[in-house]
Amino acid sequence: MDTQTSLPPPATEGAGPHTRSLVAPLPETPPGSPALIGRDPELRALQDFLREAAARGAARVVRGHAGSGKSALLEATVRSATGAGMRVLRCAGTRGGAPTRLSGLLQILWPALRNPGRSMAPGRLEALEMLLVDDAPAPGGLSRLSFAVLSLLESVSAVRPLLMTVDDWDALDEPSRDVLSFVGRRTQGHPMGLLMTSRPHRTHEAALTGLPETLLGPLTAARSTELLAARRPGLDAQAVREVLATSAGNPLALLELPARAEDSAPHAPASTDRLASALAPGAAHLPRGTRDLLLAAALHPAGDLPLLLSAASRIGGVEVAFAALEPAEREGLVESDGMRLVFSHPATPGAVVHAVSRPRLRAAHTALAAVLERDSVRMLWHLSQSAEGHHPELARRLEEAHDRVLGQFEAPMAVLLLRRAAELHPVPRDRGRCALRAAQLAHALGQDRVASTMARQALRHPLGPLGTLCAKAVARTGEPGGLPPAGPGAWPAPAGPAEQEDALELARIMAPSLAHGERAGALLDFLDTMPDRAGDPRLLHAMATADPVGRAATVLAGVSAVRQFTDVPARDLERLGEAALLAGDPLRALDVYRLAERRHHFHDLPDRLPRVLVGQGLAHLAMGDRGQGGHALRRCAVLAEEHGQDHHAAAARLLVDLVQALRSGVTARRGSERDVEAARRSVRSIDAVLAVGTACARIEGGDFGTGLASLSGLLADPGTRAVALFALVPLAEAAAAEDASAEVLTTLDRLESDLGAECAPVLAVRIAVARAVLADDRDAENLFAKAFAMDLSRLPFLQAPLRLAQGQWMRRGRRYADSRAVLRQAAATFTLMGAEARAARITAELRASGERPENGTADTPGPAAVHSLLTAQELRIAELAGRGLSNREIGEQLGLSPRTIGAYLYRIFPRLGVTARAQLAQVLTTSSA
Repeated sequence: MDTQTSLPPPATEGAGPHTRSLVAPLPETPPGSPALIGRDPELRALQDFLREAAARGAARVVRGHAGSGKSALLEATVRSATGAGMRVLRCAGTRGGAPTRLSGLLQILWPALRNPGRSMAPGRLEALEMLLVDDAPAPGGLSRLSFAVLSLLESVSAVRPLLMTVDDWDALDEPSRDVLSFVGRRTQGHPMGLLMTSRPHRTHEAALTGLPETLLGPLTAARSTELLAARRPGLDAQAVREVLATSAGNPLALLELPARAEDSAPHAPASTDRLASALAPGAAHLPRGTRDLLLAAALHPAGDLPLLLSAASRIGGVEVAFAALEPAEREGLVESDGMRLVFSHPATPGAVVHAVSRPRLRAAHTALAAVLERDSVRMLWHLSQSAEGHHPELARRLEEAHDRVLGQFEAPMAVLLLRRAAELHPVPRDRGRCALRAAQLAHALGQDRVASTMARQALRHPLGPLGTLCAKAVARTGEPGGLPPAGPGAWPAPAGPAEQEDALELARIMAPSLAHGERAGALLDFLDTMPDRAGDPRLLHAMATADPVGRAATVLAGVSAVRQFTDVPARDLERLGEAALLAGDPLRALDVYRLAERRHHFHDLPDRLPRVLVGQGLAHLAMGDRGQGGHALRRCAVLAEEHGQDHHAAAARLLVDLVQALRSGVTARRGSERDVEAARRSVRSIDAVLAVGTACARIEGGDFGTGLASLSGLLADPGTRAVALFALVPLAEAAAAEDASAEVLTTLDRLESDLGAECAPVLAVRIAVARAVLADDRDAENLFAKAFAMDLSRLPFLQAPLRLAQGQWMRRGRRYADSRAVLRQAAATFTLMGAEARAARITAELRASGERPENGTADTPGPAAVHSLLTAQELRIAELAGRGLSNREIGEQLGLSPRTIGAYLYRIFPRLGVTARAQLAQVLTTSSA
């Protein structure tokens, strides 16, 4: 209707402030509701908003990206408002098209026009209705319309508190956006609230400037995992990791992303109808060149913009220019810095290509292969995705390329190449070979679902005898009793390099289930049939797993024989580190694990770090360094939760609790059975580690009898013996305190006799220190001399108890001055290692030897001499340590490494005659007084 509608001036009478309480208490939204997991702070903020709106008026904008949960929060608020007796008016924007002018206002105001509540002038209602329905222009333009809408809403709220909700404000028509933002700034003084949700937008946001906001960020890793467990139970571990990585904390993506099915060519990122409509609602309406550019970018996210433009031009046969990027940027799908194109969310590529046909996907892969470097890995990958049927030449090139990819530390890509090669090979034997190799690599990467699928596929084709056994073992991964029927004694000897590869993979897979007993011996005999592969990390790891004590020297010699670690793949470094740790050399293990960590950092593989960090934490614990061990394990827990690796996270949590118990001498609380079960997938010997650690914590706390009994039993059990050997010195300390030295000395004799030449060097040092700790006064001097003659330069965890025992022996011999000097060194080392529970016992020993740190003695400098004994740097470090800062925190302030700070404190403690950091503060404070 082409008419003008006249609006009377806004009424002003009776428009004074009006407050009204809610007619009923606000019902609480159940915290932890599955749809709103991780949004408790936002729910509380919206509850507060409702109370404020009902009392004196309020407005709020909930801003977040698509799928962040804005609509779910809005619905929860509407339920609370309705339950409290508020009247609710609502509207929602429409994406993927052009909304009709004033359609948003018509949605939200139509119920109020039919039932306005307090009487309004009939002419005003009719004029407003005609304007909204017929879009008739009004005198005064949008300003008069805004005041008319505000007057109507004030009238409605005068009868009952009012909540107005606007979902997707940024998708409304422009006049509706402007009027509603006008109303939002004028709710004060009336019992009404305006709640709007909006996505971040480059041009629309100015209209909302100044209104209170609730920002919805991504869910934390822990909350994302909780949401998956609540709403999608039954996902396997690999699917959980994939969904967590792609969803990046987006709740809708967490709920909608499909668990990746077994890839079939042509490859495309996964998505669903609902997710595509949320993340890329306008993608289908973009210009053809823009859609081709987005398709190329989704299939090859690592490509730079010129390369993607070239590929897009080939897809459609028409040149695509740089301007094609602008529509996608306006839609918020991508951002670009001129050279790189980045999607707004990791799930957006799947949303963009969700409706693309298979022929067009193949055309895109063909175009990408044509513009990439010839014979490069990515070029071959895209070429393989464009191929149909069998293609033996391309299959051969893919199989050759997988070796190059492994050399570039991209094992997941190697799995993909081998899987596709198995599909393209026409000869069954070739298909079986590639499928088996893909299964073996996937198993090593923890991709259990892919590994099992490819192993079953391999079993459908001809394989060698060891290959068949290996495929059966992988195919049964995760199944109860998932072992090949034949034990190692029945395995045939490998003939040729290919059979040796299958033999090593079979040993790697089977070793954890064959550890200890007769089958372990049979596995070791089988490994001995491959002397030319004696240095292979898989063989060393399998040997250490099967018999970590009996083959310790052989394993450590093999690890030490590796000279060029730069040429060793990161996964093999992890195997070598674990082999060294199992064989009893935590120092060597720590060095190798650190190399692996640097390698993962260099190749930007943060998801591989938790496995390395849990190994580092165990190595530090085995060396008695509770501070560094706790730091590594806490890092592991954070990273593992971020990447959905619940088994590493559970192991780290249990071990962090154990570290605290060892530091304080208090028994660690027992973790939940669920955590322990998950942790076993990270650290197979976690039960033994926790049992040995708990016994050591009892000894640290002075409960020598219980600790001695526990460690003795663990040392006698073949299943826990390897871990208990790390605690030989605490065992000796407990035996000495309980007057049970003879029994433990008999155990040490038997241990040395059993091991013979296979006794690991570090274990030999532990035995020597344990003998010195147990020595009677007649033999003590010789045994201490023998222990100190060994190389203890990197073994402070053995130096400290050795010096403590020596100091006690000197005190008993009335060599008080010598005793005090040795005991101070022991105290300093224990403090640096985080053995806080020992402080009281060592202080008692020092006092028994004549130490009086509070008054000063001839051997302990008085407070006035502190500044003359320390350099400026040492004094600064002592002050920071006295405040309770850790070595790492002090190092960060002074630009030094934690190890350097530890070396400084090692020198400072004996000079000041202190045994704990807390005493540093007292000495320095007294000195400055």
